[in-house]
Amino acid sequence: MAEIRFYHLTRRTLEQALPQLLEKCLERGWRAVVLAASQARVEDLTRHLWTYSDAAFLPHGDARDGSAERQPIWLTDVDEAPNGAQVLFLTDGATSARLGSFQLVCELFDGNDEEAVAAAREHWRGYRADGHALAYWQQSDQGRWEEKQKVVGNISTDVSENQGG
Repeated sequence: MAEIRFYHLTRRTLEQALPQLLEKCLERGWRAVVLAASQARVEDLTRHLWTYSDAAFLPHGDARDGSAERQPIWLTDVDEAPNGAQVLFLTDGATSARLGSFQLVCELFDGNDEEAVAAAREHWRGYRADGHALAYWQQSDQGRWEEKQKVVGNISTDVSENQGG
């Protein structure tokens, strides 16, 4: 079973938070897939990752670039992992039938969108029923990630850690 982390975006947008989380993956030597809801969104995120910072670079590609096996970060709207990713990022309400093939799944959702919050709650219940280890992370007033809840097996723990993601 995969560990599934929910990232509740309240202070920053997906475009602000995603590069930070992808940087953490690369620092750990992990490969990642970012699953978006549409090809247009993939193109938007691809452009954004090229320009999000003047001081940083995130090597990434998508189907237009090809050579998926050479891409540490793969952006797609297809439920796939052609780059051998260990981490899956679910954005914009995207879902995957392949959760168990990843070590870590990160579901990012907009806390200012009632439908996105409701969908995340439904996903949490489904993932819990399927036996996945779950963690809920929320942004603090300073924009840092704080772990608020953890579920392993049938044990749910309220936590208040500030580990930065």
